[in-house]
Amino acid sequence: MTSKGNLIINKHITGSCTIQGGIVHKDAVELFSNAGTSLPDFLLSIYQHFAFNYPKFYKMDNLSKLGWLASEILLKDAGLKEAYEPAGVAVVLANANSSLDNDLKYVKTIAEIASPSVFVYTLPNIVIGEICIRNNFKGEHAFFIQEEFDSEFIYKQVSYLMDQKLASACICGWVDVLGNDYKAALYLIEREVTNALAFSPQNLASVFNSEN
Repeated sequence: MTSKGNLIINKHITGSCTIQGGIVHKDAVELFSNAGTSLPDFLLSIYQHFAFNYPKFYKMDNLSKLGWLASEILLKDAGLKEAYEPAGVAVVLANANSSLDNDLKYVKTIAEIASPSVFVYTLPNIVIGEICIRNNFKGEHAFFIQEEFDSEFIYKQVSYLMDQKLASACICGWVDVLGNDYKAALYLIEREVTNALAFSPQNLASVFNSEN
């Protein structure tokens, strides 16, 4: 709960999605499992399991695929596009390895012929672009590099956007890939929603750590 003048703004975590260790959870419920596969195969199996139809998925790097899949699962049946204007939905993400997973792949292509299709994904915030293009989100967005998930930092960033009325809703969290090490933990934050988990650093961290 945050006070701005005489206005009290309540913010809640109205949805969450985590993908790690070969398992997909939404709102703490396991939806899909395919452990023991390589990351590319696992990501493809998620795409196929949920019967997504988005040909651009196949061109994405692993970081973008991971974040895109988590956002699709998070937002399914959330009614976000119907509830908010495109400019009212913000995206705030973080990770530890930036776009290093794809950067290393791009370096390998330089030895022969540099690949423009790989170069396109040598920025971590491209995953935000993929999510926004898919959903026509046009709000504020930012991508931060941190050694580990900092729930207090994410809380402050999102709270500022929403308390200053720069955003009515926000997708936030963590999307990180390096080789076969990966984790996505995305949250949907909305205002004035009843019967939902309060938006706090503690609750962000609890969801993030719950499937470790």
